[in-house]
Amino acid sequence: MQERKQELLIVTGMSGAGRSTVGNALEDLGWYVVDNLPPQMLAPIADLFTLAKSPLPNLAVVIDVRGREFFAELQESLSAVRSREINLRVLFLEATDAALVKRFENVRRPHPLQATGTLLDGISEERQQLLSLREGADVIVDTSELNIHQLSNKISDSFSLEHSSRLQLTLMSFGFKYGLPSDADLVADARFIANPFWVEALRPFSGQDAPVIEYVLQQPGVQEFIDHYVAALQPVLRGYLAENKRYATIAIGCTGGKHRSVAIANEIAKRLMAKSDISLNVRHRDLGRE
Repeated sequence: MQERKQELLIVTGMSGAGRSTVGNALEDLGWYVVDNLPPQMLAPIADLFTLAKSPLPNLAVVIDVRGREFFAELQESLSAVRSREINLRVLFLEATDAALVKRFENVRRPHPLQATGTLLDGISEERQQLLSLREGADVIVDTSELNIHQLSNKISDSFSLEHSSRLQLTLMSFGFKYGLPSDADLVADARFIANPFWVEALRPFSGQDAPVIEYVLQQPGVQEFIDHYVAALQPVLRGYLAENKRYATIAIGCTGGKHRSVAIANEIAKRLMAKSDISLNVRHRDLGRE
């Protein structure tokens, strides 16, 4: 069996989006975590993997705008490291402006880029500086609706060393009226299905309950959609593994995220559950939100 390469994980993203929580969670999983490292130090750290005589623990490096002028050189440093004999991944933590403002106000600290402007000015400037980094990230996690424990559990599900050779797939239901999941790799729309909300006897139930599941799965075209969608996912998931993309999120949406998307996401999960090279996590983002 071929020995798995060590992994270097860059943890970055918006200030206030949960980098400290992610760092602590990774440490609990057995990663060696370095916080606030200047990007120029990435190459020397990468050399530790290639020169060490004995295996080293996987390494997570937290890099963000606290590095000021050093942070501007991050992309160049990442390009230099990608040629090393390690698995380099970039985890980008995202959150909405409203969530970030609330978090900064709770801790009563200024944004690192706020200067003499407002809190939103600092957040806007940071988004602009991080735009290209976000676009090139391997994993994007939106923490807007996650508390500390939920974020820790998500990191544990995604980055546990026991399952690092498998595709960590999150199947998420959501409601379009609450916005698209910003961390979704693929989005499918279940609003073509008749809405159980308009059936008075079904309205109190959710897509987790048998009456709604039966109603949704028996609607015209639903079984055909699920069959074809699961079949279409097979080459995509194989391609992710071939390209060493270990983390992906597939989102299924309906209007409110209570009935159709929940039932469809659960059914797709059942079909995918048998794949031995996938570690599957199902999340219903907006269930109970109405």
